[in-house]
Amino acid sequence: MARKRKRKSRRRQEGRKILELVSQYHIESGEDKPVTAARNYISAQGILPPALLVVKRNEHTTDRYFWAEKGLFGAQYVEENHFLFPSLQSIDIQEWDSSKTVATAATL
Repeated sequence: MARKRKRKSRRRQEGRKILELVSQYHIESGEDKPVTAARNYISAQGILPPALLVVKRNEHTTDRYFWAEKGLFGAQYVEENHFLFPSLQSIDIQEWDSSKTVATAATL
């Protein structure tokens, strides 16, 4: 019996493209839980939002978090609800020839 492919949400795909344009930090959680390691790293480095933190839990598992003005969020939630975050609304996605993606920052 053929497997049914999971439908990819356009809203989430658009959110993923936007998050790819945000600065990323790769860290390891060590002894802490991943979210605690992310919070400690943010406070120690003085990272300003928006930022994406990729926390390596072990050799197989990574967790992604988005650092916004309102706090720390799971990256999957942000991908699905990117329109709720003012720091991501200033990033405008424009596609050329379906192979090149260009980001422009809107100024108010």
